Amino acid sequence: MLDSILAKRNCSLKVKLTVKGIATLVAIALAVALPELFHALGSVTNMGTALGETFLPMHIAVFMVGLIAGPAAGLITGLAAPAISFGLSGMPSVVMLPYMMIELATYGAVSGLLANVKMPCILKLLIAQVAGRGLRAIAIVIGAYAFGSPVNVAVIWTSIVAGLPGLILQWIIIPLLMFWISKKVSEHEGR
Repeated sequence: MLDSILAKRNCSLKVKLTVKGIATLVAIALAVALPELFHALGSVTNMGTALGETFLPMHIAVFMVGLIAGPAAGLITGLAAPAISFGLSGMPSVVMLPYMMIELATYGAVSGLLANVKMPCILKLLIAQVAGRGLRAIAIVIGAYAFGSPVNVAVIWTSIVAGLPGLILQWIIIPLLMFWISKKVSEHEGR
């Protein structure tokens, strides 16, 4: 999306990189802040981290930046956001951090690669979700069996079931946001 807007305006490479860099930084900030908000709500409601694990708020910013700014921005956001979140809050846990980084980096890269492909946004999202969860599952199995990781392989299925409300939320919110953004861009370009 940003590529086409910047191309129409004949922006220089420096401007394109600056805009995509800003989009990446904003997405990282959102991807770190949204889970903190959910964890704070979890503390107030005595649900602890369950709200974040259920609604997967970090994922939304990663998918959005991939769809808007492309695969590099999505990949960087997916790698950086969990690492920064861990550095600031200790979450995700050190054991789950590498798996979450793999998952989110895949989400961002795949959604970015599909951004300009002519297909419904929900289909782009589903493909990216399957790719991210699939690579995460492979990484968990490799970690558990090859390196003696303390993560139980059953966590793969458990995280899918626990995060189903978050997946449904993503299927609703992300296509609506992308539709709204596309509409606003079209209106602005029509002026």
